[in-house]
Amino acid sequence: MRGDDDVRRTSLSIVLPAYDEEANIVTAVRRATDVAGRLCAEHEVIVVDDGSSDATAALVRELAAADPRVRLVQHPRNRGYGDALKSGFEAARMELVFFTDADNQFDLEELAHFLPLAERVDVVAGYRVNRCDPFSRRLNAKAWNYLVRALFYVPVRDIDCAFKLFRRSVFEGLQLESVGAMVNTELMVKLGRSGYSVVEVGVTHLPRTAGTARGAHPRVIVTALRELTRMHGRLSQMSSSAQPSVPAGRP
Repeated sequence: MRGDDDVRRTSLSIVLPAYDEEANIVTAVRRATDVAGRLCAEHEVIVVDDGSSDATAALVRELAAADPRVRLVQHPRNRGYGDALKSGFEAARMELVFFTDADNQFDLEELAHFLPLAERVDVVAGYRVNRCDPFSRRLNAKAWNYLVRALFYVPVRDIDCAFKLFRRSVFEGLQLESVGAMVNTELMVKLGRSGYSVVEVGVTHLPRTAGTARGAHPRVIVTALRELTRMHGRLSQMSSSAQPSVPAGRP
């Protein structure tokens, strides 16, 4: 495993999907640039504004004007979480690609535990040690995890945890079809069945202090279930050359 000096030579793209996050986005970008600036030799922060109706995009433009490492990718209309992630992955230019949400519910300092692991595995996936969401959302998430684990080989325990680090090479030739919340399942199933190695690390989850969570919105849930039904056959037919995930535990 590489030492601290080797980690600091890493280049990192941070993808932040955002939808109506004007109350959070400035803090999210500043935290991302601060942490990546200390941990990596080179980095970029890509905010994917997914058709926000508030000032999210305008605030990111101001940040980008002051710091060329900040980039804005903007959808003219709301296309969904999956499409936002795909746009971010396509725009990424660095050796490693990390994504998290723009709602400040994760401690980006914990990237320091992830970066050394990216030397020996293709994907470092976080799992929330203590999920700080309302009970209804935690219940929905648990049901979704049970469902996808029953239907597919899923190489992680917390499929929708928005704290994942990838080697950018895993996206070469990878076709993601999901436009909504199904994207995490599709992504990890396809990577797992393609034989990419995965290590899991426990991460801290923080309560949302601003903005509105939309993961439990009925439209989001219906879209995810429709995509799950549509993609079940194709994902199930993929030949599995998967390696078991490596349980790293909590650092």
